[in-house]
Amino acid sequence: MSLIDDLNKLNLREIGIWPAPFKIAAMVILFALIVTAGYFLVWRDQFDQLDRARQEEQKLRNEFLEKKKQAVNLDLYRQQLAEIEQAFGALVRQLPNKSEMDALITDINQAGLGRGLEFELFKPGQETIKGEIAELPIAIKVSGDYHDLGRFASDIAQLPRIVNLRDINISPAKDGKLIMEATAVTYRYLDEEELAAQRKAAREAKQKGGRK
Repeated sequence: MSLIDDLNKLNLREIGIWPAPFKIAAMVILFALIVTAGYFLVWRDQFDQLDRARQEEQKLRNEFLEKKKQAVNLDLYRQQLAEIEQAFGALVRQLPNKSEMDALITDINQAGLGRGLEFELFKPGQETIKGEIAELPIAIKVSGDYHDLGRFASDIAQLPRIVNLRDINISPAKDGKLIMEATAVTYRYLDEEELAAQRKAAREAKQKGGRK
């Protein structure tokens, strides 16, 4: 009797009396069907969740290692921050406040007079506000010999306050001297009242922009 004939004679209602080989084969097939159905109905979503959990674990692990690295270097960061704040404070101290600007302008003028230069123009311009700093340009035109002009520029650079000479132009004068035209730019920090007004204006501008 062939295997096909034996299979044809099998009745699912009488599975309990099947020959042992067929029972085992049926159990294997049934197990495979259960596993396949379980994968598609239940386990596949769980596997996806497991993959996502592993990815999240790796992300958290990387974040932990990065924060650990930052924690190890925290003292160094604090030291660098302190050095930056100290350097910034030193620069700020070189900027005059509003009440000191007149004295600084006088110092610039005296630096030229002290070198025997003749001022043909000394005119402070309009302040420009840039963040917490105000920039003041001063148009100057002086005449003198080459060495005195050079010493004047050196004196400006050595002032205790920050003053930069820009747009320098030197031309000969009729009396044999030289004429130097330049813009002396100095800076000052805004006082608390000015900063408060600036912040208020920024808030009002933002509110107006939000209402559009």
